[in-house]
Amino acid sequence: MSISNESRGRIKKVFEPIALGMGRLGLTPNGLTLIGFGISVVGALLLAGQQWLVGGIIVFVGGAFDMFDGTLARATGKVSPFGAFMDSVFDRWGEAIVYLGIAIGAVAAGFDEAAVLATAALGAAFMVSYTRAKSEGLGFSAGTGMAAIGVMPREVRLVILSLGLIVTGALAPPILQPPAGETCIESCIQTGGFVLLGALAIIAAGSIITVIQRILHVRSQADSATTSTNR
Repeated sequence: MSISNESRGRIKKVFEPIALGMGRLGLTPNGLTLIGFGISVVGALLLAGQQWLVGGIIVFVGGAFDMFDGTLARATGKVSPFGAFMDSVFDRWGEAIVYLGIAIGAVAAGFDEAAVLATAALGAAFMVSYTRAKSEGLGFSAGTGMAAIGVMPREVRLVILSLGLIVTGALAPPILQPPAGETCIESCIQTGGFVLLGALAIIAAGSIITVIQRILHVRSQADSATTSTNR
């Protein structure tokens, strides 16, 4: 299971009118990158305050801007190496801040299990990005080839995380504080916090699988290159 480059292209085509509309308002692709990052920071602050429902919605909106900046750049012919660099850097930075917000909110609630899983999900997600960047830097899967490898690319992580946060916020009180005599895990399982645990666990496990898939993909390309050289 993975999202093909063709599917990505069709999805981005849907966002093109919105991106062009933002361009007509004077926004540049790099400007959209920074706005998306800023929205993600706001979402992370809400999550740190245990506002799971609103924070989840804001995180999704911030992540969706990743569609707008690249789409606007391609539609207006403003694609540039620096723009691609900005996009990747601020995407990773925004993702890290969101998981940090989750961890802070979970620790404040005494929900240590969610904090641990948020850290695990962050580390695994960054390895997904690193394997792509390193492989492309070494000449493997140039362009967007590596983006289509694996079950847990950024788009999938964003949807799972946002849904987990929104459902948690809908089922649980805004602040996950356990009643007297209960641990937070007992209280949170009863009120929806288990959904957040599940979402983070899926992201962590899926990201690890994706890293392995990408390593095997690069190994296959390396073996093919060696075979071709030896002929």
